[in-house]
Amino acid sequence: MNARRPLVILKTGRKIPALETIAGDYEDWIAAGMGWQPGAVRVIAPDRGEALPAPDTVAGIAITGSGSMVTERADWMLRAADWLGDAVQREVPVLGICFGHQLLAHALGGEVDDNPHGVEVGTVEVSLEDAAAEDPLFSALPTRLWAQLSHRQSVRVLPPGATLLGASEMEAHQGFAFGPRAWGAQFHPEFDERIIPHFVEYYRAILGEQSRCADTLKSMVRPAHESRVLLRRFAEIVREGES
Repeated sequence: MNARRPLVILKTGRKIPALETIAGDYEDWIAAGMGWQPGAVRVIAPDRGEALPAPDTVAGIAITGSGSMVTERADWMLRAADWLGDAVQREVPVLGICFGHQLLAHALGGEVDDNPHGVEVGTVEVSLEDAAAEDPLFSALPTRLWAQLSHRQSVRVLPPGATLLGASEMEAHQGFAFGPRAWGAQFHPEFDERIIPHFVEYYRAILGEQSRCADTLKSMVRPAHESRVLLRRFAEIVREGES
């Protein structure tokens, strides 16, 4: 792509140590899923003090997952949230994934806290709401799809004015839209069946405390190709804005 402005990937965390044998990190998997060339992507790590650009100088924004929790209210999170709120107001295309979904919701006035049902991890079936059929991004997905999940916290209350787009058995807010060009997805469209078993193992002890079997969840891991369409469609939306 020869966009005049870059896609910014807000890198809010790093992969767990068990994934060292798998090449890349959140930002690499997201960019690859979008079909974005490395030279057209700018990766910014706000937790390391890296400066955030003026929103009108970027083509779009994707926010990665993280091992951090939005409820920590770290200074870098508050700074990033203010920046995201400004970007959404300026109608820059924004896609928040997992922690990014939660941070975006917080930035727009939603509430984030621990998932009352516990850890949601593994390959999970997500059901889309009727509103998704009319949404520019989520309409690219089937009404029921498999997706890779790994999270302890959730968007407990959507931002005022947000539209609910999807849910799962353990998560009421798997996806939302806010305004014409901002979206959150609790699931990880950039993860594949190689990655997610490591997150199940990561949560083994906590799952045991919740009387849930990590081995059973690992046996249920399967490809979730349909969820990856979300990344390709978001890239199309960003490119349409640049044309």
